[in-house]
Amino acid sequence: RLPSNHDVILKYTMSEKWTWNPQYAEHDPKYVDSFYRYVETGTGRKYQLADLTNPNIDRPNLTYEFLGINRVWRWTKERMQEAYEKGLVVQSKPGSVPRLKRYLDEQEGTPIDDLWEDIPPVQSQASERLGYATQKPEALLERIIQASSDEGDIVLDPFCGCGTAVVAAQRLNRKWIGIDITHLAIGLMKWRLKNMSPPPPFKVVGEPQDLSGAIELAKHDKYQFQWWAVHKIGDQPYGDKKKGADTGIDGYLYYMDEKDKIKKSIISVKGGGTSVKDIRDLGHVIDREKSDIGVFILLEKPTRPMLEEAAMKGFYHSPLGKDYPRIQILTIEGIFQGKTPDIPPWIAPITKPPSVKKAQGKTAKML
Repeated sequence: RLPSNHDVILKYTMSEKWTWNPQYAEHDPKYVDSFYRYVETGTGRKYQLADLTNPNIDRPNLTYEFLGINRVWRWTKERMQEAYEKGLVVQSKPGSVPRLKRYLDEQEGTPIDDLWEDIPPVQSQASERLGYATQKPEALLERIIQASSDEGDIVLDPFCGCGTAVVAAQRLNRKWIGIDITHLAIGLMKWRLKNMSPPPPFKVVGEPQDLSGAIELAKHDKYQFQWWAVHKIGDQPYGDKKKGADTGIDGYLYYMDEKDKIKKSIISVKGGGTSVKDIRDLGHVIDREKSDIGVFILLEKPTRPMLEEAAMKGFYHSPLGKDYPRIQILTIEGIFQGKTPDIPPWIAPITKPPSVKKAQGKTAKML
């Protein structure tokens, strides 16, 4: 492994041993092999042969014969002779045009630009796209983390959003801490981590762990409660609820019970003050959205009229041969006890994140 300052490169010698050669550390080895193919006898310095002719042919003062070749040169005859005596100007064979030795260790190279055009953005059709507004490419975060840390270091992302830096750090065998204020982001991070292969161990600090915590969250911020509840049953929230009118949709559950046909059930979440009207409204929403199943999540226990209204909506008959209630009611308490929606086989609404090598003995934290 390279030292942490990355100030050397490996050179393979004829004795089949790896040795450190700091001479060309600033340059890409592939570039060196392609453009600096000559090695000076005695010094071992790499060089290329550069053109000494002048593109401007109308230069009488620079037109002269040198080593039997009459040309318009870039330098004066005196400077050319001086460079030749120093061994900087070479003629590979009689009759060939003299050329200049340009040593690699005297070249500054091209600094890395701040525009990395080789990393494509997360477009609408990108396989890693999660639908998060400010999602960054994983390749970008991998490059940043590789350039600024070593294996085993801790990577802190205090505004980690959908967790791209966290995933990149895990893949590169770094420890990590991710922090975000919204349960929308926390849920997406949990989803990504759980779908790694194998899923890494992680600990979430700050989300409800029991019914009382859920009640407190619902009192504090109903939108955060909705996002948390949707992710609690394992699926995708619907948009940013604060930026538009309430459509009666808080999330989706995706499934596929017919070939090449992805379907979605509607999730509606209420943090309090529920009634039979909410069940009736959910029935209208699934009809409007042409969905077969609706899932209603609430904090309190449903009333008898609510249960009766849900039952009146009937069943969805899946092509797989099973019937599913069209409206299903789940309480937060029941979800904590392990209850889940009863729908056909679940699928992820997006492609799984790339697999990651297991980092032994590293437990990550996410606040």
